[in-house]
Amino acid sequence: MGLAGVGDGAVTLRRAFTDPSGAGVIVPGMKLSGLLHRSRPELPGLAGTARVDKRTDALLKRLKPGDVAVLDQIDMDRTTADALIGAEVAAVVNAAPSISGRFPNLGPEALMAAGVPLVDDCGPDILHAVKDGARIRIHDGVVYAGELELGRGTAQTTDSVADALVEAKAGLTHQLEAFAANTTEFMRQERALVLDGYGVPDVDVVLENRQVLVVAAGFDHVRELKKLAHFIREYQPVLVGVGAGADALRAVGHTPHLIVGDPSDVSDEALTCGADVVVPAFADGHAPGLHKVQDLGASAVTFPSSANPEDLALLLAHHHGASMIVTVGLSATMAEFLDRGRSGSNASTFLTRLQVGGTVVDGRVIAQLYRSRISTGALLLLIGAALVAVVAALLMSQAGDAVLTWVTTTWNALFETVRGWFGR
Repeated sequence: MGLAGVGDGAVTLRRAFTDPSGAGVIVPGMKLSGLLHRSRPELPGLAGTARVDKRTDALLKRLKPGDVAVLDQIDMDRTTADALIGAEVAAVVNAAPSISGRFPNLGPEALMAAGVPLVDDCGPDILHAVKDGARIRIHDGVVYAGELELGRGTAQTTDSVADALVEAKAGLTHQLEAFAANTTEFMRQERALVLDGYGVPDVDVVLENRQVLVVAAGFDHVRELKKLAHFIREYQPVLVGVGAGADALRAVGHTPHLIVGDPSDVSDEALTCGADVVVPAFADGHAPGLHKVQDLGASAVTFPSSANPEDLALLLAHHHGASMIVTVGLSATMAEFLDRGRSGSNASTFLTRLQVGGTVVDGRVIAQLYRSRISTGALLLLIGAALVAVVAALLMSQAGDAVLTWVTTTWNALFETVRGWFGR
């Protein structure tokens, strides 16, 4: 077999045969350009660049639109799901069960509602089989690299997630029993902090007799924060960002006065915006992430406690005398409360809410009070009725003809002026 002849920019493939007499016979064949450009059939399924990390928080920071998130998170919570949706991932591959049945967590339901495919319970080996940055394909619950199968799991659907949530409600009894035990242990260790404010650090920002707005990265926190624009403008509350909540405040045009949380969850810009920074610490004083603040040249104080950062922010505001604490992104319902998947820190939330009592108000309630009661349609109808009344009054009065003549003349002059601008 050989190559011979070049015509019209294309190489022509010819097959050479040998006839009985020994002479070579050249038979025209197909063009080589057709072979070179012929693509193989497109493989079925959804494809994207894999981003792999066992640490969910670290993975969320690296995601880009169109990526396939490969993670290992049992009982995926709503906050993680919202972050995945916000990152515009093409699909999610979970090594662990997204709904284990312990309690009805909200994450998978959020992914289904947003139309994000979820391949569930693929096993821990998927984290090693899929290489970070590699191009992978998902089809019918199977993860491929090209045509090579890397792992398989359950392709969740809206119906399958709904059925799993119904079964998971049976696990609430065990979760509440564990919660009661954790609450007792937390109270034994942290009663001085919760009841008397022992260990609450001093901060430069004045909180006494002030309204305080605490923003955490929770369910729909950005949209809730935007609805509080009128409240913030009118009352000028102290703005407290918990972790990524500090960046949420900056994203809507506000500068936080106080930041509470692990600095690794906060951008450098927020940490250096002039806010007081409070870093949670262990009982021995070690505060993860404190070095980041110091490297940026900013100052920070530590808050030793086993409570979660959201509760530390509430206790800080309460024990410094805040008159009202408005929360955004913090757990409010039983489903949200259990959904966080941190049974150890949920005990601090329960006791903190009991301690701060009536000073805490959910931001959704404040937004509801500020919502306009007059619809746009009703307002337009009111304006139209007023214009009709004015025109009728002018027609009935002696000065009506003169006013209408003036309005007509002014309108014509304005129309001619505008037409002259565009007619040049």
